[in-house]
Amino acid sequence: MELLNKTISGIKAADELAKSEAVRHMDSLIKPIGSLGTLEKIAVQLSGITGQRSNTFEKKCTIVMAADNGVHEEGVSSCPQEITAVQTINMTKGLTGICVLSQHAGAEVVIVDIGVKGDLNAGGIINKKISHGTRNMAKGPAMTREQAVKAFETGIEIVGELVSKGYKLFGTGEMGICNTSTSSAVLMALTDISVEQAVGKGAGLTDADYENKKRVIERALETNKPDSNDVLDVISKVGGYDIAGMAGCFLAAAYYRVPIVIDGFISTVAAFAAYKLNPLVKDYMFASHSSEEIGYKHAIQILGLEPMLNLHMRLGEGTGCPLAFNIIEASQAVVKNMATFEQGAINDDFLVDIR
Repeated sequence: MELLNKTISGIKAADELAKSEAVRHMDSLIKPIGSLGTLEKIAVQLSGITGQRSNTFEKKCTIVMAADNGVHEEGVSSCPQEITAVQTINMTKGLTGICVLSQHAGAEVVIVDIGVKGDLNAGGIINKKISHGTRNMAKGPAMTREQAVKAFETGIEIVGELVSKGYKLFGTGEMGICNTSTSSAVLMALTDISVEQAVGKGAGLTDADYENKKRVIERALETNKPDSNDVLDVISKVGGYDIAGMAGCFLAAAYYRVPIVIDGFISTVAAFAAYKLNPLVKDYMFASHSSEEIGYKHAIQILGLEPMLNLHMRLGEGTGCPLAFNIIEASQAVVKNMATFEQGAINDDFLVDIR
């Protein structure tokens, strides 16, 4: 708990002076004021995070938290639970979506076993297993409070180690069957949104199984009665190790003042959990894409962030992050390489700010 408390209390707001200077620089470039839209906002936010006008991200990665969820026994997913382990191992072979897109973006994938059911005998996986999956949240708490704290601190430790190795841009991903169920439950517990707003079909369900999924999540909330004012209570009762681990990543990114990208629904719920612990973490977050999972639009709206892309994706794994890395780096290319009006020998008296 000491590391978690130290990280939460050590987070500082973005550098507003650096952001103001970044705005002035963007406005001086040879273009109508504000005409590069979100690229300009990204550049300004990055300056607030790092304190630098321009940034380079030679070392960047998406951290994938892999874990199983005991609620699988309630039939809330069409996928066999073994898929978590199989796909986690496939990541080490570069076969999955996050691996392909990361390779394209010149980024790495850091794979963390934070709670997969069974032992993974494969190289390239960081073993931080807390237990062999959580317990069934429909019958009682998914984990102990101590286990929840350990999962948060695992994310904090992983980011800290990577920062010490020179990584400067991070993404968040997950692998775990039934984690849309746990994410929906956490979102409902932390907010006042309904089961209809929070729960989608995940990897795919029949209509009958979908109705069962909603009933199971409602039963889990009724059985556990998580305290909406206590994030650790919510996570421990109806969450997953992957959600807690990613939430720790968000907290650590803010603590170490490095940018971190949200993927889809599950990582957005993790981001919201981190935000509830310290709202300043939002200064360090970038939303990558608008997930098709039904709860996403409510989660991202409550968090108050705008995704960069809408590609109708719902894969998870962190696949939105390397796509966002490309856009983030494009914003820095503008900062570094685009000429100012002075350099272009253009008088800017005619400009009108219509933002």
